[in-house]
Amino acid sequence: MEYRQLTAQEIEQLKSQGCSAEDWDRVLVADGFNPKYVRLSRFSGDIRLGVFEVGFDLPGGIHKHSGLYNTTLHNVQVGNNTCIEDVGNYIANYHIGNNSFIGNIDSIIVDGVTSFGNGVEAAVLNETGGREVPFYDRLSAQQAYILALYRYRPALVDKIKALIGEYVESVKADFGTIGDNVTIMDTGTIRNVKIGDNCVIEGASRLKNGSINSNASAPVHIGEGVIADDFIIGSGSSVDDNVTLERCFIGQACIMGHSYSASDSLFFSNCHEENGEACAIFAGPYTVTHHKSTLLIAGMFSFMNAGSGSNQSNHMYKLGPIHQGILERGAKTASDSYVLWPAKVGAFSLVMGRHTAHMDTSNLPYSYLLEDKASSYIAPGANIKSVGTIRDAMKWPRRDKRKDPDKLDYINFNILSPYTMQKVLKGIEILRSLRRSFGPDIAEYPYQGGWIRSSSLNKGLNYYSIILDKFLGNSLVSRIGKSKAETWEELLKDLRPDSEIGLGSWVDVSGLICPKNALDPFLDQVEEGVVSGVDALDEFFSMIYSEYYSYEWTWAYDIIRKYYGVSLDNVSPKDVLDLITRWKEAVVGLDNLLYEDAKKEFSLSFMTSFGEDGDQETRLKDFEQVRGSDFEGNPFVQMVKNHIKEKTALYESTVQRIKKVAA
Repeated sequence: MEYRQLTAQEIEQLKSQGCSAEDWDRVLVADGFNPKYVRLSRFSGDIRLGVFEVGFDLPGGIHKHSGLYNTTLHNVQVGNNTCIEDVGNYIANYHIGNNSFIGNIDSIIVDGVTSFGNGVEAAVLNETGGREVPFYDRLSAQQAYILALYRYRPALVDKIKALIGEYVESVKADFGTIGDNVTIMDTGTIRNVKIGDNCVIEGASRLKNGSINSNASAPVHIGEGVIADDFIIGSGSSVDDNVTLERCFIGQACIMGHSYSASDSLFFSNCHEENGEACAIFAGPYTVTHHKSTLLIAGMFSFMNAGSGSNQSNHMYKLGPIHQGILERGAKTASDSYVLWPAKVGAFSLVMGRHTAHMDTSNLPYSYLLEDKASSYIAPGANIKSVGTIRDAMKWPRRDKRKDPDKLDYINFNILSPYTMQKVLKGIEILRSLRRSFGPDIAEYPYQGGWIRSSSLNKGLNYYSIILDKFLGNSLVSRIGKSKAETWEELLKDLRPDSEIGLGSWVDVSGLICPKNALDPFLDQVEEGVVSGVDALDEFFSMIYSEYYSYEWTWAYDIIRKYYGVSLDNVSPKDVLDLITRWKEAVVGLDNLLYEDAKKEFSLSFMTSFGEDGDQETRLKDFEQVRGSDFEGNPFVQMVKNHIKEKTALYESTVQRIKKVAA
């Protein structure tokens, strides 16, 4: 935008309207500027003013024209059709965009050179330090995972920190920006904060040293009573209702509300935190807590729902709060659960009761972790038949609120994957080893300071077998479905993996399921200095995300040989048909378990508290009005039944396809 100096007539008009300036020569305006809309304003330093041609319709039917009213500005550039009024103190060192409204605020200041929260370190997992993650505008869950957990590779961590440091240097400035279409009302102090387009800040108490990365596609809302120091807030997020943040990174499409407080913590995509408290946590995608009585501390979580009163301890009153814990993806805590760190809970497990034995159940995924008479009990695999587990897996993709086309986190939603299946295989080894070591006739088997009942061990082996048959069958049927082969030889050729990437171990890089034989070589390149710029990190994770199913098949192809003793290099049609039959039986068997679990919700015991002031018939009618008229008509039940039909039809069509190409 080009600017000109004020005319003598314009200066006189401004003075008559209660305006003053230290030096009118340093007040420049755009062509079309009308001094009519600048009143009771004081200027110092370099001032640049756009045109004020349109107004704002505010809630309640109020209309206000753009312009400057009762303000003090120092080194400020104001865009076109922006309204600034009733600034109690002053605005200093800011470039303010077009069509923004700023009213009834105390001060908006940049004081010296700042990086707007970029480069601040959050002491995650260990409050005393050692796993600090420097956050910046484009921090992803995957980058943070490497920074926090790969401390056994100090050169790698230093290289990534250096790349982030380059970005931090690039955003340092002695002036701040407030984007286009921004609303800031009834707010206290804003100091050293960068504010993106379309952001709404209403009633915040204090915002200091941070970036609010709002944009037109995914606006950010900051509400009443919010206090945030040393922070970054990602696009599409909402922070409201007296939330307090200190040294926190809030990722994309997160919701923070109802007096939640957090310090030294990272929250990534679609986290939803209300009422409770967080300290030194790594909250991967979809970490959720809603209860005032819940404390999350020194832990790593993802796809997690914390029940009311969930708590952990990281302090044994010896060397300080140095202990940490991990709940792997999909693990949940029931009401009043407690875990004494250090501990590690396997993926998609449910924690109920109090646990102090420092157990590691990471190789027993999909389990219940229960308390009975102050002892910890594990029911391996039992959570895979829970309606809640499957319902969670279905809702996560639907609840992805990210509207920003530039998504920072890469998220696999798969409930069955090579990452969890490798643990299932280890779980089978563990359970069989326990039975061999202690015999088949004892009532309880000791494990990791806890216990596994004999019945739970036997059921666990059955659940794990079903899960493996389902996963490996899913991969095989999917691969066959993608093939255009006309002969058996052509089909065998199409079944061969696309590459060796995917063989061996897999890791969950905070939401991204990734083969180690892809991740490790890339990290070697980062460590060696071959990779330049933080964008290269995202490009790698994006590639892993896009090629997931190719890598998954590489792993499944190898495990089919090892687990079933069937090599797909030269497999017979009969052996493939046998594998697919096992898959169908596993799918239908698991769906039937889910059906029976869902049926419990319609039992008489679950109707307790229904039909108040009536008889048994009244209770049933009340229940039907609230929960549905019949079990079979329940949407989830219908989904399970339809899934059985769909997979049975897929089985039949796949069988026919195999018979055709084998003929």
